[in-house]
Amino acid sequence: MSLDQLIENIQKITDINDIRSFKKCVSDSYDWLSQEFTKVPVDKLVHDRAVFIDKLLIKAWDLGGLNEQKGLALVAVGGYGRGQLQPHSDVDLLILSHKTINAKVQEKISLFITLLWDIKLDIGQSVRTIKETFSLAKSDTTIATNLVESRLLVGCSDSFATLQSKIKSKSYWSSKDFFTAKYEEQKERHSKFNDTSYNLEPNVKENPGCLRDIQSIGWVAKQHFNVWNGHELVEHGYFTESEWAELIECRSHLWQIRFALHLISGRSENRLLFDYQTDVAERLGYGEGKEAVEKMMKSFFRTVRRVSELNVMLLQYFKQDILELKVKNLQVIDDNFELSDGLINPREEDVFKSPKDILSFLLLIADTPDCTGLHSGCLRQLRNARRKFNTQYYCEIPECRELFMQLMRHPNFFGLGWDLMHKHGILQSYLPQWDHIVGMMQFDLFHAYTVDEHTHRLVKYVHSYHCDDNIEFPRCKKIVKETDKPELLYLAAIFHDIGKGRNGDHSVLGAADVVTFCEAHGIDGEDAELIRWLVENHLLMSVVAQRRDIYDPEIIGDFARAVKSLNHLKHLYALTLADIRATNNNLWNDWKASLIRELYLLTQKALDNGLQCGVTLLERVNKHQIEAREMLNKHGISAADIDHFWHRLNNDYFARFSPMQLAWHAKEVAKAATKDENALTIALNDSTAKAGTELLVYGKNRPALFAQIASVLDSRNCSIHDAQITITNDGYVFDSFILLEQDGSRISSPSRLKSLLEAIEDQLAKPGREHNNRRKMSRRMKQLDVTTKVRFYQSSSDVTMVELEALDAPGLLAKVGHLFVELNFTLHMAKISTIGERAEDLFIIANEQEHALTTEQQVQLKKRLIQLLDQPPTSGEACQS
Repeated sequence: MSLDQLIENIQKITDINDIRSFKKCVSDSYDWLSQEFTKVPVDKLVHDRAVFIDKLLIKAWDLGGLNEQKGLALVAVGGYGRGQLQPHSDVDLLILSHKTINAKVQEKISLFITLLWDIKLDIGQSVRTIKETFSLAKSDTTIATNLVESRLLVGCSDSFATLQSKIKSKSYWSSKDFFTAKYEEQKERHSKFNDTSYNLEPNVKENPGCLRDIQSIGWVAKQHFNVWNGHELVEHGYFTESEWAELIECRSHLWQIRFALHLISGRSENRLLFDYQTDVAERLGYGEGKEAVEKMMKSFFRTVRRVSELNVMLLQYFKQDILELKVKNLQVIDDNFELSDGLINPREEDVFKSPKDILSFLLLIADTPDCTGLHSGCLRQLRNARRKFNTQYYCEIPECRELFMQLMRHPNFFGLGWDLMHKHGILQSYLPQWDHIVGMMQFDLFHAYTVDEHTHRLVKYVHSYHCDDNIEFPRCKKIVKETDKPELLYLAAIFHDIGKGRNGDHSVLGAADVVTFCEAHGIDGEDAELIRWLVENHLLMSVVAQRRDIYDPEIIGDFARAVKSLNHLKHLYALTLADIRATNNNLWNDWKASLIRELYLLTQKALDNGLQCGVTLLERVNKHQIEAREMLNKHGISAADIDHFWHRLNNDYFARFSPMQLAWHAKEVAKAATKDENALTIALNDSTAKAGTELLVYGKNRPALFAQIASVLDSRNCSIHDAQITITNDGYVFDSFILLEQDGSRISSPSRLKSLLEAIEDQLAKPGREHNNRRKMSRRMKQLDVTTKVRFYQSSSDVTMVELEALDAPGLLAKVGHLFVELNFTLHMAKISTIGERAEDLFIIANEQEHALTTEQQVQLKKRLIQLLDQPPTSGEACQS
């Protein structure tokens, strides 16, 4: 079917009530768009879709008798007003009247709009008089923007002309006010996306560098210059011919992605979600699977960078001219550059004659603290130079290598200079390994950004440690202030993930890359070895802190031996904190901070004690007991009551918990004992643990206690981040859980805490009864494939450590807990870590004889766990746990 045939079928409709025929036309149009997508340029399809809707609306307007009404006009506004429509984009309409509409005409308009809804068009409509429209548009930038691109479809041309004359009058938006409003609107929109285009599930309409940024250029140009065709900006001298062609090429690419996304989702979906990425990549001809998605997304990210540059450059020109800004402060820096109100600008044409000039330019920016950004003229020259010098990587040039190291050692470079190096593709042009990771996807819910954007942010966090106003991370600030070679940490940060996307362990590959880099850049000896070690071990501290028992002397000893020295520990600590914070804005929380801080302090003490980790922990036990007794004495808790509780617990308990926690535990147990010594003590406290809310459960042991608690908390969208389970020799159980909200934040509401406690008490009052957990799996989780993996580690204390990696599906911990009960295994500790969609949990267990699991028992447990967890519930199923 062709557009002409579709229009012909519209013309055959003779009755406004013939909804079936109208629906058939709409349905046929989607089939036509789908068939033509791979055959016809997307620019033509976007415009043809608008033409089809034009004809359909005009026909319905005529059949509804609205063409007979004087002073009434049907006006296309917004994107539809531009004559551009994606398959499921909103059809924005203004029904414009010269005067107030009477009841009879209102009835006809209602019939017209109802028809459009009935035939499944996404309509955005308003019915207003000229006076109402003008009045609202004067105070609402959204309405004003829609009117900038309005066009008459059918009806009274005089009414439309009157409105047009009013919105071009002096009493309407001035060019200055309109530009300022749109400029601020864009800044606000960008901030919602953390001012980056490199999000893993980008919005192809709203993201920085996407279609809205192109539209912003058009809105300002139309309002100020009254131009309909953007090519006229070339004639006005704002664009070169090649820049205009580039913008249109980028728009077509983004249109193509959005068009495919609409076809696949069947609705006006502009978020390129994981759910759709594979199908969109296949529809666009990239192939199948993750490799195809990666190709598509790399191409997408390179396109949005080009759009961002053009958008910044053009809006800056507009800002200067529309706001009639005069240069207030002109400062000559050298023969080639000057500062124009803080923006660096070339003093002549073609200042970048070689790659060396680009790196020298960044060095100049680092030397010029008053520089706040690039002037549009500078950005234009830099873009042209980047294209001109693309025959070799800059690191192959000896002079460039020398300049690069000067930048790494410059105290001011990692502010503005580093941002520009990343944003404008200079590091990509310098280092081939960086070129490989630009726009590289990370297919999980743990990472929020592409590999290169994550690393860019990590380096910025390292740089923030140098800032005088940084009070959030005093230890990191002290570490970087005391080092005489901060460039070593920066280089480790740049290379830490550079090996991703190549077959093999990215840490090992990155370490090999950085060795080669160091050799070429004159870094040798201990400096080169420290950088190599940091890159190869950049995940070590995070893994040990979140997935090991850091109060086990053996674990601390192994970690301290791997770290080797206090200098290595300090650098790794600073790198680890920056890495976690740069991975995802929602990832860093008090819990992770406390774990890594504890690991750092315990390891530092162990290194000071010559790796005598047992001595380190014994000192801690004695100190904690003394301080806790002092607190308890002040609250009137007798020494007998304290000893009655404490004699059941070993040194591991006193090393693990703070004096404040020890005191609270003893108080709650003593208080409960006065009521019923055989009842479970169940209590919540939001102040004992810096990392979150602590749940205490103490009393006679019974099966499935952990599973019941885990299920209740999971069903209430509450996550367990640590569970310390102690089974005493006389059959008592002491459980301490650290709880957080699902998003990693603290549980702050008193009513929420009360509700949680009541739910736990209610469930534990039903011994042996399973909890019905009805939490459903999220949409995003369903799209991700996480194979269950089980690893076993032996411990010197005759227990087995079980490391479990699995999809973090509803009821996971409860299932695992019930399986331990079924197999007669005793759970001693659980360390819960959720990494995006992956649960990475550590369980310390013993068999029925209170010994480590035999080989046969390990084989059995692994088999059962995989069977149990590799079939997670779908989003429509509840988890029975």
